Amino acid sequence: MPVIIVTKHGTPPNKLDALIFDVDGVLVDSMSYHADAWIQTFGEIGINITNQQIYDIEGSNHVGVIEKIFKHAARKPQPHHFEDLRIRKQELFLQIQKVKVFRGMDDCLSKLNDTYHLAVASGSNRKIVDKLINTFFPNTFDVIISGTDVTHGKPSPEPYLKVIEKLGVRKDRCIVIENAPLGVESAKNAGLYCVAVPTHVSPASLKKADVVFEDHEALKRYLYSLIA
Repeated sequence: MPVIIVTKHGTPPNKLDALIFDVDGVLVDSMSYHADAWIQTFGEIGINITNQQIYDIEGSNHVGVIEKIFKHAARKPQPHHFEDLRIRKQELFLQIQKVKVFRGMDDCLSKLNDTYHLAVASGSNRKIVDKLINTFFPNTFDVIISGTDVTHGKPSPEPYLKVIEKLGVRKDRCIVIENAPLGVESAKNAGLYCVAVPTHVSPASLKKADVVFEDHEALKRYLYSLIA
């Protein structure tokens, strides 16, 4: 059975039509590379940050990341920063060729795809999301929403509400799979049942999720149970 380390009182869907996944930290082991790219990007303009600062705000789109990091540095971003830093970070990330799928997640998605609609709601830029999905999960998802497809990124409910709209399914027939505090907040703000797995954050930081699993092995056992 899946190892559950935090439980809430949310009620899982009686009938399930769709599963909505975050990408980085859920499907692919990529967050350390996102952090490295952001660290170099901000360092080039004189702002020094740590990997953990990026992990703690994972799920934000580039606008949210830039706003939060500048605020922490007691600086105010200028309008050009949002596009300049987005492009530079994207350039650095796409140079990295070390991203891998979490073990067995590709096979798991392949089996889930036979039964459910699958979708993605990511805070990463469209070019990065498309690169990861096309490389590791081609022809898998019915809907893909990236951080550049929304006005307000996570923790706003907009990313998940946009997925629901495009899927054409009921909110009470969906499950979100997240790994970031802001992503969990986004899902819950959208009124969705959300399970989570900690990668680079503490389980306690995901306490707003309906269920938090110990690790990806426990998460996979849960996902396979949905097929059974």
